[in-house]
Amino acid sequence: MLRPETVLCTFSVLWVAARADFKARNCSEVREACVSRGFSFAHVPLQEIPGEHLRVCPQGTTCCTQEMEDKFGQQSKLDFENLVDEMSHELRSTFVSRHQRFDEFFLELLENTERSLNEMFVRTYGKPYMQNSEVFENLFSELKRYYTGGNVNLEEMLNDFWSRLLERMFTLLNSQYVITEDYLECISKYTDQLKPFGDVPRKLKAQVTRAFIAARTFVQGLSVGREVAQRVTKVSSSPACIRAMTKMLYCPFCQGMPAVKPCKNYCLNVMKGCLANQADLDPEWNQYIDAMLLVAQRLEGPFNIESVMEPIDVKISEAIMNMQDNSAQVSYRVFQGCGQPKPAGMTRSARGVSDVFNARFRPYSPEERPTTAAGTSLDRLVVDIKEKLKLSKKFWSNLPEAVCVEDRVTSGNASDEECWNGHTKGRYFPEVQKDGLTNQLNNPEVGVDITRPDTLIRQQIMALRVMTNKLKNAYNGNDIYFQDSSDEGSGSGSGSGCTDACPTDSNPTVATEAPVVKADRSGPVGDSAVLHTPSVTLPTLLAVSVLELHRQWR
Repeated sequence: MLRPETVLCTFSVLWVAARADFKARNCSEVREACVSRGFSFAHVPLQEIPGEHLRVCPQGTTCCTQEMEDKFGQQSKLDFENLVDEMSHELRSTFVSRHQRFDEFFLELLENTERSLNEMFVRTYGKPYMQNSEVFENLFSELKRYYTGGNVNLEEMLNDFWSRLLERMFTLLNSQYVITEDYLECISKYTDQLKPFGDVPRKLKAQVTRAFIAARTFVQGLSVGREVAQRVTKVSSSPACIRAMTKMLYCPFCQGMPAVKPCKNYCLNVMKGCLANQADLDPEWNQYIDAMLLVAQRLEGPFNIESVMEPIDVKISEAIMNMQDNSAQVSYRVFQGCGQPKPAGMTRSARGVSDVFNARFRPYSPEERPTTAAGTSLDRLVVDIKEKLKLSKKFWSNLPEAVCVEDRVTSGNASDEECWNGHTKGRYFPEVQKDGLTNQLNNPEVGVDITRPDTLIRQQIMALRVMTNKLKNAYNGNDIYFQDSSDEGSGSGSGSGCTDACPTDSNPTVATEAPVVKADRSGPVGDSAVLHTPSVTLPTLLAVSVLELHRQWR
């Protein structure tokens, strides 16, 4: 029989143990944590209650009601979206801002170049230029239309520009004759053989075509990157992902441990499961970034549109001077191929070329030249974007690691015994899964159906693949937008098309020339023919002086 002292002692020990147990199951810390997080619950238990009602968190004793677990689930969805949005913000803002900068730069460069040419030619050639300025206006209009996505064959457009310019100049330089529309059409057939403008059209066509292909494709590449980043980061989360996020972020609340953070490897497995489809974007994304960097190299070097467009006024002027110097020979060969035109009246023929197309060159100071487009040079823009592009490689596969950094979500140390492992406070033992959808078959935290890839993600993968192919072609000076000028549905652009990615040049500083679109022409008489036609030219000394002044001004 127990003595009274023994009974009293035993009761006292049990009472102390009961008090300790009651303190361990107190939910006041959970209540305070919920208030600090902005949760508003109708009821938070004062102490742990049976957890049979829970569907996500462990069903032992708990500090959570059904309402609390449901609201934790809703908040987990928002938390996941906010985490992805926060981690991808810099990437998205980079593509948005750089696309805008490059687009503004190229458009302003076109406007500045056109204005500069117009001012220079008005000062240099005066009335004859102003009477024929629509030829040059059409040139810049078509260049802008091509850059902004219009269905323009650059090579055919440039060929047409030189043909129109030849017709206008031939008429001016042969004002003593009546030049009809039919006769002008005949003249245009001989543009390539006559080479009235020397080698300028051939060189300028190669430079302009490659530079505009590279510029347009690069800006479109930035646009695609922007759209892909914005769409992929908005992909909706699956129910299984939300359950896993709830278990990782808020089940510690239900266990009375709101301050305990998830183990890092636990977080990685949750995020790799939730972001499995996004990780599949990475291989195509990396190839796209590499292709963008290749075209960026071209923009710095042989395909630099700024270095092509800024001196275009001087180059065209050189071509005009060449035409005037060789006007007698050009006229003779045209007369041989198209026949002798009818003479005009004395009033028309007596004017002379010097009155019709007199080069009154008045150079203006460099400070009058339009300021650099977009406030910066192309080289500085390219250096900046190259740095940003390099940093964006492997972005999607690195996203789980970026989310699960210490103090943002996890406790930091993966082997820490003081972190939440999904069940209690302690070490997390499962191994971290690899990236991508197919590697989530045995993910211990997120149920992922590897047989059902996300449709939107697959669409973005295809968009990147198509853009990468275009960028590789642009790197080689080719444009696959233009397939058939009669087929509006085939896209826009110029040059030859590569259905597959074109091989990279062995020498990146040497560009391949896109095929020239040639019109059907019959051959005029050879250069060795004796010239008999009297045709007035501007003095050679004037032409040389004008060119020298041009070069000094540049």
